[in-house]
Amino acid sequence: MEIVLSEDERVELMRRAGLSDRRTAERARIILACADGMSNAGAAQAVGAALKTVRKWRGKFAAERLAGLEDEGPIGRPKSELVLTEGERAQLVRWARRAKTAQYLALRARIVLMCAEGVTNKQVAADLGVDQSTVDRWRARFVTDRLDGLQDEPRSGRPPSILLDQVEDVIVATLESAPPGKDTHWSRSSMASRTGLSKSTIGRIWKKFDLKPHLQDSFKLSTDPQFVDKVVDVVGLYHNPPEKAVVLCVDEKSQIQALDRSQPVLPMMPGMPERRTHDYVRHGITSLFAAFNIADGSVISELHRRHRAIEFKKFLVTIDKTVPAALDVYLVCDNYVTHKTPEIQQWLARHPRFHVHFTPTGSSWINQVERWFAMLTDKLIRRGVHTSVQALENDIRDWIDTWNENPRPFTWTKTADEILTSLANYLARITPPNNKNETD
Repeated sequence: MEIVLSEDERVELMRRAGLSDRRTAERARIILACADGMSNAGAAQAVGAALKTVRKWRGKFAAERLAGLEDEGPIGRPKSELVLTEGERAQLVRWARRAKTAQYLALRARIVLMCAEGVTNKQVAADLGVDQSTVDRWRARFVTDRLDGLQDEPRSGRPPSILLDQVEDVIVATLESAPPGKDTHWSRSSMASRTGLSKSTIGRIWKKFDLKPHLQDSFKLSTDPQFVDKVVDVVGLYHNPPEKAVVLCVDEKSQIQALDRSQPVLPMMPGMPERRTHDYVRHGITSLFAAFNIADGSVISELHRRHRAIEFKKFLVTIDKTVPAALDVYLVCDNYVTHKTPEIQQWLARHPRFHVHFTPTGSSWINQVERWFAMLTDKLIRRGVHTSVQALENDIRDWIDTWNENPRPFTWTKTADEILTSLANYLARITPPNNKNETD
């Protein structure tokens, strides 16, 4: 189709072609090129646009003239404005933050809160890791039905015999209360008596929300005033060991017992695990001194019948003889008293290539040799049968020799910042808020 411009149209198109708006300027240049007699392909080449783009705007100009070059309005129904009242915002925040809120309701509350802040549905979906259709649905449901719209609609079929309020009551009671009397934790029977539900129902609710009142784990928070500095120091050695040096995690596994079962161990059979008597005979103890090389996983070790500074000094001498003289030695040790006696301090002063880095008090988890001790215990000591201390020591030496034939280092992944952040978050959860009504 031929494009013929009036004088006013040409003037207006020339003006638009010089605008900073790239899309408006491109459309004007397309029409001017077509009006000069160029074909669609020629205009596309001259303007630097796609052929289909030239066809589109040439056709629209021919049909509607200058008005055809304007952007069309957005397709579809515009989104309803989402404005929260103070009461609605407070309830949504409680749902989003409360630990015992069902996760589906917490997610919907976070969606609405973000939408109310003016964030686009697409961005909300990306931030929360959900599909955009999910954000569209719950935004629309809230605009229509407000807070009630975030609850699940009744489903077809037989109504549930256990109401959500009953489920929440079980969860809250499990997490925030103890059974009457002297019991320390809830059982299915005691919770069933309290709520009137069956024991199997209580069990299903606990399984659904991964609650295990019968289990208890342990923890220990370090009280070391230099905890942060020591974590940064030791983890820094793991991630960035010094050049021309070896980093050894050193510790003692003391009082390893040579245990002999009172009756022979019955071997494992199909359908039956290995069995042993619950009682045993003690034949004495020994102590293992070990230095774990974080670079290659090899272990320097010694066995002693006693566990004193004298034995630790002998072990330091063994390390000094084993590590090549050209390398500095960085030792990661705990705060056991035998590591800090004057005799040990004097020995270290006479051997300046040794540098000792102490772990925080009560934080043996940061010493990699402890993980190696756990492997030794699991694979040899716990289920071993030894009729004498000598037999125990021989087995330990053989196990270590086998390990050193194909040593395997551990990979320390967490940085000091990640460890300290995780600890800070845990402390925030277990520390009760200050009571504002209390006086100083």
